[in-house]
Amino acid sequence: MNAKPTLVIGNKNYSSWSLRPWLLLRQFGVAFDEVKLPLDTPEFHARIKDYSPAGRVPVLIDGEARVWDSLAICEYANEFFLDGRGWPADRVTRGWARSISAEMHSGFSALRTHLPMNTCRRGPTPAIGADTAGDIARIRAIWREARERHAAQGPFLFGAFSIADAMYAPVALRFVSYAVELGAPERGYVDALLALPALRDWLAEAATEPLAAEHEKTTP
Repeated sequence: MNAKPTLVIGNKNYSSWSLRPWLLLRQFGVAFDEVKLPLDTPEFHARIKDYSPAGRVPVLIDGEARVWDSLAICEYANEFFLDGRGWPADRVTRGWARSISAEMHSGFSALRTHLPMNTCRRGPTPAIGADTAGDIARIRAIWREARERHAAQGPFLFGAFSIADAMYAPVALRFVSYAVELGAPERGYVDALLALPALRDWLAEAATEPLAAEHEKTTP
């Protein structure tokens, strides 16, 4: 029997990149071991090179394979663990899902900088500049269009849960933390993500992490 893969992650309160592959694996029932390295600590800097040549989390270790970067891990998982179920079956829809996932992966820098993920934060919406407002508007438009076209197939962006939802789950948590105003379609989508047992487990553990409620980090 093959050993379970290992996923190396950062703090659950702050590490949005770690959440993405973690949520995908958990949602599809893939068993894996977890190693958590607290970000911005001597422990992290001392140990991360044992796992990742890039010096960052997340990292998936599967036998001799080491895969780093959230989207790369999701693609690897889709190929080797999910039999392709991580993307929509329809070719056109799959291309759309891949496009918005790549857009999330490479874009929205203002949102990342000014609304860093902090799952324990609850408070008023901070002052939002034009660049951040533009990122929020674009994400809302992505969500609305996907939900309008696929509402009959399920509650997620393309009906059933996919890699695209794993990529946008940290954004949903940011919108909750910073009380970002959303329309009904976007709010419904956020609620569907928050109802996932896997995401609820992630949030419950994040709430127990040391200093989680007192500190905010700037992590992508």
